[in-house]
Amino acid sequence: QVQLVESGGGLVQAGGSLRLSCAASGRTFNIYAMGWFRQAPGKEREFVAAIRWSRGSTYYADSVKGRFTISRDNAKNTVYLQMNSLKPEDTGVYYCAAAKKLGTLDYSGLYDYWGQGTQVTVSS
Repeated sequence: QVQLVESGGGLVQAGGSLRLSCAASGRTFNIYAMGWFRQAPGKEREFVAAIRWSRGSTYYADSVKGRFTISRDNAKNTVYLQMNSLKPEDTGVYYCAAAKKLGTLDYSGLYDYWGQGTQVTVSS
């Protein structure tokens, strides 16, 4: 089992920045990739960004490219999401997820473990 704990959400004005963190614990040696998803009220959960744990290759949704950066610290078993130039449409609950197997990283069904989520609210 892998446990994921997110932190760093909050309220920020449009144009501002936030950094989310996701600390993984437990059987982290078999993590293949980690990702961030978000869910706005009344909408489905959507992919935001992902990173392959060993290679460090990164993937982004078109809506966040150039504004968000995903990174990881293998020694700390932590993945980060640096969010800049935030927009009101970035508002939602952000979830960290971990996948044990190879697959399409923007597909939520690939992921085996999920955090509890952290709220991000961007005011206009």
